[in-house]
Amino acid sequence: MRTAALTSGPTKTIVARAPKRNDDRVILHFDYDCFYASVFENANPSLKGLPLGVKQKSILATCNYAARARGVKKLMLISEAQKICPELVILNGEDLTPFRNTSKKLWSFLRSHSWNGRVERLGLDEVFLDVTDVVTYNQELLNRNALQDSFFQLSRQDPEKGFSFDATHFFGCVHPSLGPKDNVLILDSPLCVRMLLASHLAGYLRLKLEEDFGYTSSGGVSTNKTLAKLAGSVNKPKNQTTLLSLRDNDIQDFMDSHKLRQIPGIGSRIAQLIQDHVLSTKTTGDLHDLEIGAKVTVGQVRRHPGMSADQLERILDRPGAERGSGEKVWNLLHGVDATEVKEASDVPTQISIEDTYMSKPLNTPAEITRELRTLATSLVRRMRVDLVVEDDPDPTDPTSQCQQRWAAYPKTLRLSTRCRPKPGTTSASTPAPESFSRNSRSQPLPSFVLKLKDESVEAVAERLASEALLPLFRRLHPERQGWNLALINICVTNMVMVAGSGEAGNGAGGGRDIARMFRTQEDKLREWTVYDPTPVHDTTTPFSVPVEDSAENDGWVEEKGKEKAGLEDIEDCEITTLEPIATSLDPDADAWEEEEEEKDDSFRCHLCGHAIPVFAISAHERFHSIGD
Repeated sequence: MRTAALTSGPTKTIVARAPKRNDDRVILHFDYDCFYASVFENANPSLKGLPLGVKQKSILATCNYAARARGVKKLMLISEAQKICPELVILNGEDLTPFRNTSKKLWSFLRSHSWNGRVERLGLDEVFLDVTDVVTYNQELLNRNALQDSFFQLSRQDPEKGFSFDATHFFGCVHPSLGPKDNVLILDSPLCVRMLLASHLAGYLRLKLEEDFGYTSSGGVSTNKTLAKLAGSVNKPKNQTTLLSLRDNDIQDFMDSHKLRQIPGIGSRIAQLIQDHVLSTKTTGDLHDLEIGAKVTVGQVRRHPGMSADQLERILDRPGAERGSGEKVWNLLHGVDATEVKEASDVPTQISIEDTYMSKPLNTPAEITRELRTLATSLVRRMRVDLVVEDDPDPTDPTSQCQQRWAAYPKTLRLSTRCRPKPGTTSASTPAPESFSRNSRSQPLPSFVLKLKDESVEAVAERLASEALLPLFRRLHPERQGWNLALINICVTNMVMVAGSGEAGNGAGGGRDIARMFRTQEDKLREWTVYDPTPVHDTTTPFSVPVEDSAENDGWVEEKGKEKAGLEDIEDCEITTLEPIATSLDPDADAWEEEEEEKDDSFRCHLCGHAIPVFAISAHERFHSIGD
């Protein structure tokens, strides 16, 4: 902030102090080239080299570089794109399943090369990696006397796992360009050495993505997420850029050259307010206009008279604005970004499916029902892809097979909608502004959605739409028709982790897998078990509890599911193994705790007439209450 000095003489100004940047981290950014089109090209190699566009509704969502070379651009109308390029091959990309599956596969590969687990997906086609620990480890191993024969270790435990590289130069492009004198300075700067090593790691991973999976990518290497993402955009496609700061102003000059709207984290509304202040204008119309924030550069904003974090806070102050936005934007203008790369997780925080109907808004119950069923089917199918895993067969049972189970399950179902202004409510001279706000309603996710056995995706989706989504929609829109609906989004969230097949679960707080515990407990306890070889002559089975004689049970309570046997049959049978007794239904009871001593006393249940041991009375009563 510029302030006038309170002294006599000429007025002096103090320029607002620039925030300090932390360059301790090493961040890689990967952006898959023309990802949607590449998925189709990998599935059908005959499409490679042809101008290809991927449509969603009547819009060209994306296109490959062959189409862009002919003048086709993203977000064009299909009709307009076909006029510009009649030979354009157009494929339907409304089903995102193949893109999600491919994105997850590539992300898993990149995650396998992370030591700290900080691998964050941004959309379907971008990934951030924090490789600070990997690079620092290899920095200590770097031999300055044999730079051309350097070796990058990818594992602390296995020194042979890695790749050879030439440490006398960077992999890919460098910004700013290096002169002959700069090469001498690089090895004297620990930061530049880290960037050098990171450039070779990024190049190796990009090469593996192309060779092993068939996907080219662009890469950025820097010290924070914002700088890495911007650096990756400098030399696209199929290339990478390492951003250096050999001189004090290198990073700031790089930031100043960008348009305001190009900076990640600065949205259209913030860009509009800042642009209006700098240019002394008043922007009206669609905030999605590409000109918003494109008329001023970062340098123009930063050097504007009186500009500071406090000034930006006043510019951005409006109802509902986030406090501290001014300081956040001021930091971004200087290339300062302290946000961490999020740790990788196999389970998403939420799963969301939506569709838009801008050209043909929904207005009738039949249209709503049809779209809710379609979206519900996509949601259930994606839940089973992202949240369901297969357990290994039980090693003690040769006939057992892999069983599916939920690695995590969501607790909340949310429905969101957005409506366009209704026809007839505005005049031609004063059209109502388009609203991009959404209305939402939530409820607990119905339990039937989590049934996997003998439940098809379509059957579950049908019930979900009719029993949950339609009632939520009626709560959002009590009118019977005429909603002019432009968007529907359904989402499941509030994930709860479930224990894995291991005894200690998956480390996410899910607890033990009780079913597997009982299946394997005999093998676990075998070495501590003493077996009596004496033949069994007792007329009672191990699971029988003597009670008073009655005509109904002949003096015995038998294991559930077994036929009643007479005394003669019991004497003739040979007991070889003992199956586990059913455990208590009491959730607070410890399954591993055993009673110190058993009692022969028992009571007869007044509801079902069965004789129940004393220790099982409370559980049996709870069994009846659950059944009711």
